[in-house]
Amino acid sequence: MAIKLKIKKGDTVKIIAGDDKGKTGEVLRVLPSKNKVIVKDCKVAKKTVKPDQEKNPDGGFINKEMPIDISNVAKVEGE
Repeated sequence: MAIKLKIKKGDTVKIIAGDDKGKTGEVLRVLPSKNKVIVKDCKVAKKTVKPDQEKNPDGGFINKEMPIDISNVAKVEGE
């Protein structure tokens, strides 16, 4: 059973630990089963993608936000 989290999609949070420490951003997605959140423009990784017919016919690389543990973010109040 997942625990109840105080951070929701659309909230503004500040990164308090890790490589992106000090950055603020909007929560794009909450993963309660893993206790992680995905924050816009934070912890960006370059991922390889295979070619497909619709979205990416050539394949290549994309920049993708990776999940951050919920304990490493703090909700910004008053915004």
